[in-house]
Amino acid sequence: MGTLPNKVTPRTNPMFQALLLASGSEIRAQMLRAAGLEVTTENPRIDEDLVKAALLQENASPRDIADALAESKARKVSARHPDQLVLGCDQVLEFNGQVFSKPTTLEDASAQLHQLRNNRHRLLSAAVLYEGAEPVWRHVGQARLMMRDFSDDYLDDYLSRNWPDVASSVGGYKLESEGIRLFSRIDGDHFTILGLPLLELLNHLALKGAIPA
Repeated sequence: MGTLPNKVTPRTNPMFQALLLASGSEIRAQMLRAAGLEVTTENPRIDEDLVKAALLQENASPRDIADALAESKARKVSARHPDQLVLGCDQVLEFNGQVFSKPTTLEDASAQLHQLRNNRHRLLSAAVLYEGAEPVWRHVGQARLMMRDFSDDYLDDYLSRNWPDVASSVGGYKLESEGIRLFSRIDGDHFTILGLPLLELLNHLALKGAIPA
C-alpha cells in the first residue's frame, strides 16, 4: 500500500465523534483523514497468522476470516478505550478457495503472482466498529480483479523495482502504484481495494450522527 494525498484538514468539533483506528496501516489512516475525519491510531498487535490459521482449521470462509480479523482488532483496542468509537479493518485475498497472506520473501511474492497471473481473484475488505466495548456495525466489501498474462521477465523486473514495498500488500502488488500494470480488468470500489470499505463506513457514521451530513 502506498500513500494518498491528505488535502483535507479535519476540524475538531465536540458535537461529533473522533475515530480510533485499531490498525498500524498508514494508508487506512490517510483515507479517513482525507475524508475529513478526526482520526487517531493504535496498533492492536494481534497475531493475525495465528487467528487466520485457527479459522482455516474451522473451514471458515474468506469473508468470515476478513470479518473476524477486523473484529479481533477492534475488540482488543476497544477493551482499552471503551469510551471511544473504534474501527478495526482487515483485508483477505481469495483465489480458488485459497486465502493468501502478505508475502514474507521475494520468492513468496513471485510465487503468489505466478499463481494469480492470467486469473481472477477476490479482495475482501472488512470493517468493524466497536463502541462501549461492543460491536455496533460491520461491513465486508468485495472487489474482483483479473490479472493479465504478463511475462516472466516483466514480473522479475517489477519485483526488483518494488520489493520490499509490496510486502505490505496481500498478493504482492499495489494497485495505487506500478502494480496497476499487472491487471487487465478490475470490478469493485477503489477504497475497498486499498483495504477499507470507506463509502459504507461514511454512510453509517453520517446516519448515526457521528459526523456531519
